[in-house]
Amino acid sequence: MAKKIKIGSSIIEPGSIVSVQLPLPGLYTQSKVFMPVQVLHGEKSGPTLFVSAAIHGDEINGIEIIRRVLKFKALKKIVGTLIAIPVVNIYGLINHSRYLPDRRDLNRSFPGSPKGSLAARLADLFLNEIVKKCDYGIDIHTGSWHRINLPQIRACMDDKKTRRIAKAFGAPVILNSNIRDGSLRQSVNDLGIPMLLYEGGEALRFDELAIRAGVRGVLNIMRELKMIPGMSFKPKKNSLISKKTYWVRANVSGILRTIRRLGSHVKKGETLGVISDPFGMAEEKVTAIVSGVIIGKSNLPVVNAGEALYHIAKFREDQEIQDAMNTFHEELNPEEQQGILGEPPIV
Repeated sequence: MAKKIKIGSSIIEPGSIVSVQLPLPGLYTQSKVFMPVQVLHGEKSGPTLFVSAAIHGDEINGIEIIRRVLKFKALKKIVGTLIAIPVVNIYGLINHSRYLPDRRDLNRSFPGSPKGSLAARLADLFLNEIVKKCDYGIDIHTGSWHRINLPQIRACMDDKKTRRIAKAFGAPVILNSNIRDGSLRQSVNDLGIPMLLYEGGEALRFDELAIRAGVRGVLNIMRELKMIPGMSFKPKKNSLISKKTYWVRANVSGILRTIRRLGSHVKKGETLGVISDPFGMAEEKVTAIVSGVIIGKSNLPVVNAGEALYHIAKFREDQEIQDAMNTFHEELNPEEQQGILGEPPIV
């Protein structure tokens, strides 16, 4: 039998679903602000998993992923506890902004302080009221402003427990990425809690492919941890694991015409796009600096010299990269596969 748990001032009994409103600093108008939390606490003891989104307030895909997960009927038989936090940075969401009103990045403000800046106070609350009561975590992100990311997992693959859930998630790409100072991942890692960072789609937009992949991934992990009944969905192709990624930057300013799209397998030296002046008199190709898969790209056609345009993940040469990408799209979005992977001709 599971034990009671306490989040904020709420006591959650085993076998209950409780909505918790964690109080945050108010607005200038003295209007009250709360962090919304949904707790599904099973009657039987088991792992406690948190799933969070919108740490960056303009990254909204995770809100929809969590909404769909919470509608899943098998959660009625949950073993253990799911703590869902669809909007961590409520201030950023209200303002359609990545940042907090104090212009700080919440994901560079952990572990925070109860007497620090607004960002520090929010980080401290989230870490102490949510994270420290969990055994596992999934934090959901998208590309930043005007950038889109292929669905991908970022995790410390050297940790066995983290590696287990990263593979179970079923994203097409796993990045064995470094931890950034002040990030949630760093604080969670310091606590010894396995956590995944899921990236997919772009800011301020719903991306159906990334949402479907995120929902499937969260449910896969819950099945892997025996929190809900059923077997994890096993993709036809295993996730590709990359230890190194590269950004291709613009050498000149101008108008970018994209040739290769998100998820494309590219070869070193291959043309990814062309930058020209508004008249098309001067043109310069943008070429891949390594072979790999495009896991992120800029959506803005107007670029300045030095801007990051394409994010390429490098893999072992013997991996069936393009087959894995095609299979992923077939499984989650078959009717739009050509629209995602098809290569438009350059004019």
